[in-house]
Amino acid sequence: MYRIGIDVGGTFTDLVAIDSDGNVTLGKTPSTPEDQSIGVMDGLTRIAETLDQTLAQLLAGTERIVHGTTVATNALLERKGAKVGLLTTDGHRDVLEMREGLKPERYNLRLARPEALVPRHLCLGVRERIRASGAIETPLDEASLQAAIQVLKREQVTSVAVCYLHAYRDGRHERATQHALADVLPDVHVCLSSEVLPQIKEYERVSTTVVNAYVAPILARYLSRLEQSLTTAGYQGPVLIMLSHGGIAPIGEAIRMAAATVLSGPAGGVSGARHAAGLAGIADLIPFDMGGTSSDISLIVDGQASLANDRRIANERIALPSLDIVTLGAGGGSIARVSGGVGGGKGGLLQVGPESAGAVPGPACYGRSGTEATVTDASMVLGYLDPDNFLGGRTRLDRAAAVAALDRLGGELGIDGVAAALGVHRVVNTQMAEGVRLATVRRGVDPRRFALLAFGGAAGLHGTDLARQLNLTRVVVPRIASVLSAWGMLATELRLEVTRTHIGDTSDLDIAAITDLYEEMEREGRNRLAGWFDGDIHTTRSADMRYGEQIFEIDVPLEDIDFSAPDLLARIKAAFERRHEALYTYSLEHQDPVLINARVATIGELPALPEEPRSSTGPDAPAVGGRRIYLGEWLEAPVYDFDRLAAGQIIEGPAVVVSETTNVLLRPGDRATTTPHGWLDIQITD
Repeated sequence: MYRIGIDVGGTFTDLVAIDSDGNVTLGKTPSTPEDQSIGVMDGLTRIAETLDQTLAQLLAGTERIVHGTTVATNALLERKGAKVGLLTTDGHRDVLEMREGLKPERYNLRLARPEALVPRHLCLGVRERIRASGAIETPLDEASLQAAIQVLKREQVTSVAVCYLHAYRDGRHERATQHALADVLPDVHVCLSSEVLPQIKEYERVSTTVVNAYVAPILARYLSRLEQSLTTAGYQGPVLIMLSHGGIAPIGEAIRMAAATVLSGPAGGVSGARHAAGLAGIADLIPFDMGGTSSDISLIVDGQASLANDRRIANERIALPSLDIVTLGAGGGSIARVSGGVGGGKGGLLQVGPESAGAVPGPACYGRSGTEATVTDASMVLGYLDPDNFLGGRTRLDRAAAVAALDRLGGELGIDGVAAALGVHRVVNTQMAEGVRLATVRRGVDPRRFALLAFGGAAGLHGTDLARQLNLTRVVVPRIASVLSAWGMLATELRLEVTRTHIGDTSDLDIAAITDLYEEMEREGRNRLAGWFDGDIHTTRSADMRYGEQIFEIDVPLEDIDFSAPDLLARIKAAFERRHEALYTYSLEHQDPVLINARVATIGELPALPEEPRSSTGPDAPAVGGRRIYLGEWLEAPVYDFDRLAAGQIIEGPAVVVSETTNVLLRPGDRATTTPHGWLDIQITD
């Protein structure tokens, strides 16, 4: 039986099939932005052909499909979501317009006001009021509610977000509103803040619920098409969706919490990196995922990834738990342009990204009518790519088109095309190094004690230069680097989050109340998960905490704390101090932290991935050819086949290691050793 992971990116759709013996089959096809399910089915067909099977045979022998999708992300970025109406407490209709009272660039006097996802005329107040204590001050006014619903009906909204003040304490008014909406607008999608984000902070709760309502109908249509296509092709197993917090959920739950899919693909990469850290025996990793459109950077500390509860995507706040990922508009398809030339002349500033050529038309060398120079075109001009051996030879790249694009770019800069290509690489590598610093140094973490895990289709060409800029000495490139996000989706578990707001200084909290709260949350999580999972379930506890003067909370793991201990509050305080010190290098032991939100993650344990067969320890594989590459000067570099390397084989740079879906560039001073799993463990010696 097979398990299949699918990651839809901006340029390519990556697929991984793993059989019961651990054998891995990779697939990579161009993404189809007009309908991602087309690219997914094309990729599955490619996997079946590689295994010498029909698509029906492959799907009949598949027990589980896990899918990471960018549908919600793209709908948000491109402003192509549903037409949303917002029902909120009378007097609070302008929460989205006011945001938090701050501009994204507070000193930019010309900054345009961000356009809200819901126009003001569709933000409607309803007379009702629940106090922060949960007491009802003003009952839900039926006449006011019906008047608002009639406006939504007249405006033909397709989705409604309901977010009443303090509904996290008591959601009865929101539930009554949902019933009233169902009577008048039965086909309209409805999202309740008391279900999407039942926690304090009004703007975050409104924004997250609106985002959920905005993307859910789009995601539902896509997943319905995909599910139908798979069923028609012969698949009868479950389709599980990767969520931003690193867990997976069935389609129904993913649609209900659609805002939790906006980091679906990158979350798969972090899950894969966490699994890779265990296989490689490396506790501290910087996962660096460079694809065709963007690069994603995160941290694995002591084998664990960090969660954040404060994400901004397309200028919209999403306060759901998500893996802490820094995303940059820097990928293989990132477009290089010149700006700032004096009087339209030469000598402007070279910029790379964030705009990408994407899957269509793609880089100039793809031969799909693209003409602008991209990072991939620069790699072609510098000799890092073989035009005759791209995607295993299924696609031939147009080197002449890449040369022409870089020559045009060089002409604008007043240099030749090769120098322009080298400049493109230096600029994009510098941008990505700054992204790593953003994820580490600016948070008080010294990156030099970490190894860089380079994955994604383009990372192998940039990893060692990036390491040098950061003074790192070790880069690890998995054999399945180009599709590690899809692979990582198969190494995760079902996960459901339950959150409750419970504010108080740790010294003033009631131990019995805290214990009862967590036990109640665990029961709720287990009951909900049991509705679509019948395997083993376990839970983990955590809390959002901060010092009283701070604005933002940090996630504090509590799974190692004995909640029956008489000094429970002191133990929670100590856990916060350890976490705060790990993140920011200090803690204040004489100051009591504040517990804001209690959290329980309910996890359904899926069978572990079978270990991939080890690489042969036979004689070293010889070079399969040579290539001229440019590293400030033209050098002759041997070329090795990634899949044929023997365990323990050592390769000295300069060299190029190639596979069907990725290339790895070893620079002078790089020394790569093949691990028992067939991965490259690269030491940077200068």
